[in-house]
Amino acid sequence: MKKVLPIEKTTKRFPEKLVDLLSGIGILVTICILLTVSALTLKYNNRTIRANGYAIYKGNTEKEEVAMMFNVYEGEENVMKILSILRKYSVKATFFIGGIWAQKHPDLVLEIMMQGHEIGNHGYLHRDHSKMSIEQNKEEIAITANLLENITGNKITLFAPPSGAFGENTEIACKDLGQKMILWSKDTIDWRDNNVDLIVQRATRNVTNGDLILMHPKNQTVSALPSIIESYLFQGFAPVTVSETIS
Repeated sequence: MKKVLPIEKTTKRFPEKLVDLLSGIGILVTICILLTVSALTLKYNNRTIRANGYAIYKGNTEKEEVAMMFNVYEGEENVMKILSILRKYSVKATFFIGGIWAQKHPDLVLEIMMQGHEIGNHGYLHRDHSKMSIEQNKEEIAITANLLENITGNKITLFAPPSGAFGENTEIACKDLGQKMILWSKDTIDWRDNNVDLIVQRATRNVTNGDLILMHPKNQTVSALPSIIESYLFQGFAPVTVSETIS
């Protein structure tokens, strides 16, 4: 008998050029998706930047000015010490004040203003604004703005979200309320690190025009502040309020 050999099955193959083309398209699609995601939320110093760029992280880069910002929810005695240091060097700063603190210490809020410093809004209860609805954002911001305006007699136009946390709802609320949303370009992280030299370094290293420097009324910040101010002045920078440097 004639031996019948098994029939070898042949696998139909795509042309190599077609395979390469499909692979290239797949890679291109993946890159586009990644770029789209990156465009929606970018990371900058552990803070989220919205793609539309509504939040302000830096002032006018054409002016040799910097703005020191103090977020206040505590530290009454240190606030007074900070005011004394600022007065000694004849420089100005912006104090973003929490509503609940302002309600307890209206006299200190007024003192800050009377010494020529700027008052900003830091929300009422230090909540995470990125997780709040538009109405919740508006309520936190508006209550504090009204409170500060009643104390100082001045219109409040700057809002610094607690912990730098915000989302699209926060932006919408700020726009509706006529508030500029302020973040920062240099973070001293003084609330966490009890190291005066480190705080000075973070505040003064590679300073450029329009830098917004974030601080808090902590003991270590009070100790670091004279060196920080002296460094700015030595480098030719004028410490001014946030409104002055973003104008």
